[in-house]
Amino acid sequence: MNFIAHIRESDHQVQTVEEHLLGVKELAESFGEKLGVKHIAGLAGMLHDMGKYTNEFREYILDAVNNPDSPPRRGSVDHSTAGGKFIYKLFHSGRDKLHKGLLAEIVGNAIISHHSYLQDFLNPDLESNYLQRVRDKVLEEYELIEHRFFKYVMSEVDFHHYVDEAAAELEAYMGKASSASTETKLMFLTKFIFSTLIDADRTNTRLFEENKIDESVRDHDKLFAAYYDRLMKKIDSFAKQGSTQSAIQRLRSEMSRQCDHFAEKPSGIYTLSIPTGGGKTLASLRYALKHAATYHKKHIIYVVPYTTIIEQNAAEIRKILMDDSNILEHHSNVVDDINDDDENFDGFINVQQKLKLAKDNWDVPIIFTTMVQFLNVFYANGSRNIRRLHNLCESVIIFDEVQKVPVSCVSLFNQALNFLQMYGHSSIVLCTATQPALDFVENRLEIGTHAEMIDNLEHVIEAFKRVEVIDRATSEDFDHDKLSDFVTEKIEEVQSVLVILNTKSVVKKLYDQLKTKVSNVPVYHLSTSMCAAHRNDLLGEVRDHLKKGNKIICISTQLIEAGVDVSFACVIRSLAGLDSIAQAAGRCNRHGEREIQQVYVIDHVEENLNHLKEIKFGKEISKKILIDLKRDRTCHGGHILSVQAMEKYFKELYTKYKSELNYPIPKLRKEMTELLSANKIDNSYYQAYCSKYQERPPLFLANSYRTAAEHFRVIDDLTTAVIVPYGDEGKNIIAELNGERSIEDLTRLLRKAQQFTINLFEFELKLLSQNGGLATCLDGRVLVLKEGAYSQEFGLDIQNDSQFDLSIY
Repeated sequence: MNFIAHIRESDHQVQTVEEHLLGVKELAESFGEKLGVKHIAGLAGMLHDMGKYTNEFREYILDAVNNPDSPPRRGSVDHSTAGGKFIYKLFHSGRDKLHKGLLAEIVGNAIISHHSYLQDFLNPDLESNYLQRVRDKVLEEYELIEHRFFKYVMSEVDFHHYVDEAAAELEAYMGKASSASTETKLMFLTKFIFSTLIDADRTNTRLFEENKIDESVRDHDKLFAAYYDRLMKKIDSFAKQGSTQSAIQRLRSEMSRQCDHFAEKPSGIYTLSIPTGGGKTLASLRYALKHAATYHKKHIIYVVPYTTIIEQNAAEIRKILMDDSNILEHHSNVVDDINDDDENFDGFINVQQKLKLAKDNWDVPIIFTTMVQFLNVFYANGSRNIRRLHNLCESVIIFDEVQKVPVSCVSLFNQALNFLQMYGHSSIVLCTATQPALDFVENRLEIGTHAEMIDNLEHVIEAFKRVEVIDRATSEDFDHDKLSDFVTEKIEEVQSVLVILNTKSVVKKLYDQLKTKVSNVPVYHLSTSMCAAHRNDLLGEVRDHLKKGNKIICISTQLIEAGVDVSFACVIRSLAGLDSIAQAAGRCNRHGEREIQQVYVIDHVEENLNHLKEIKFGKEISKKILIDLKRDRTCHGGHILSVQAMEKYFKELYTKYKSELNYPIPKLRKEMTELLSANKIDNSYYQAYCSKYQERPPLFLANSYRTAAEHFRVIDDLTTAVIVPYGDEGKNIIAELNGERSIEDLTRLLRKAQQFTINLFEFELKLLSQNGGLATCLDGRVLVLKEGAYSQEFGLDIQNDSQFDLSIY
């Protein structure tokens, strides 16, 4: 009798349990090799679905396929516990078998969690979700499951030999010299193994459902070398301009050459402190392509703070490399799986399963994503995020504008990077004109002493001086009326003015005011209420006006100040952190096309920063530094944008937020770092258990991975991605998602939808729902805005009263 893992939707072909387990094992092994843990990953792969070796599961799946309109009863079949129980029973007992006991916990947790998220070894109620499953839960056909596994998948002798190999890998991994604690090493290993299992399981299942073989290319050396040649042709074309090059252009060329030379060095954590407007996108790409081809890296990943930088940088790189198919933009998760536990739907295909199986694992050569998505991979709940973790290993990862790491995530960010470099063999580049002091904090980033790629940095910064920052913040206040008068005055003197404010509401109010006040000059408005495609179109119009020398005013939130390639004659920046002021200055006279131009720093009194505490405190520190400079022009390096001023700013910021750097969780009175990686002495749940029961819990690990994930948010308020009906393409994506689609179609559509999403807070979703502005598709799995809720001028319209677009008809 065949035991069934999956039944294909199209022709009802059966994939047997042994075919699935051996297929997932093989894929997981290939993923695990990146960390030198091939057998640990393979062990999770070959055991994860052994619970399907039961008559109960066979009857359940046949019944589900034969009666598609009658869904299975939730909790009716548990097939994920058996593999965890199996390895626990064989190897967890006996304190002398440390590595095999740890192996049982690491692999077992991944197995029992592969339809949801990793379990707590010890939770806030002093119970072990892990032990409740692998030790305490009774499985009716367990002895038969064991017998069938050894009969069909691997003999008992071969299996024990395989586990010996896995234990040796664990011992080698733990023996590698590192400043990380034992618990930190094991936490990252557990997450890595979970990632390999999730991706291998979903990939194997997708290939079976689509009746395809795995054609993934995981060696991109030749592709990266070809890309490098194309990039060098572009760079050589700049050099041929010869004497027509400005001093700034020649300096950009020299810094690009230094990055090329640096690419020959072994992988590490490096800084690239090119001043704003210094050509860091192409310089960092030059490093990445050469280093990836030289050291056989699997991916090049750009991590940026805002989606706006994704759009611009990806478009620029696509144009140079002349390739669309191998470059992925990942803005946000269009499908939310945080609360999914889909074990009862495994084996047959429905919409939820198709969305789960859609290729969403960052398995492409070049990826652009955000800091939110990067941190979610390591720390957020749900299996969709962590699936991508193993693809961050053996990569070149470039963090553009790294100073935008949220303060509460600094320690978590540093730990993730240290793991990726030390164990994942990735090369990390921290790319910004305003380097944060990430090696100043307690959980420090392991940066070497000669980590900076650019020589003689002070000279370079001075040579790039194109603006003067004028302090209008320490001696006067601005409201909307005064600011609109000031902008009106400046646009009479220069051709272009950019105003950057701290909140969307003041941006919109100033825009409305200037639109009526300055009738003869086009006024543009940019904010995150618009989807990427919408902002791109508007930025295209803005650039066109700037290129032609037309008069133009642009009002924006801070999204424009990091990496967006625009050059205005005058910039007005509402007081904020010093890094933001420096980035805003980079939008003024960007290419040195004029003599020194002015950047005005103002204090806008109508901004409400009560919910933006980092901006609020950054503003206070910046104001202090401005006051110091007003009193003594020689302090802090002599000007607001100096290296010394920036170092002072970040050290003061991190000192002020010392208690916040480890991601505090007020509800639990704990820090995230304790839940994830505290040793047993510092683990308050472990100590409370010992005190309560007068014995130690029977566990090698006692950390709380699931509780940590449930409380993790990169930003304070959780947002949800919603697809918007912007333009014909946005409307077509929504229409297509409402039809019957294959897994391949869904993969394509969800990637296209990245350009047409906005992220909404909970209160915004509620208001839209009340006003009839929200709809769903794919059985409610994907949210979309109705047309009346999206304005061609402002983007999101909470009131759902935008002009209705009749072109849909």
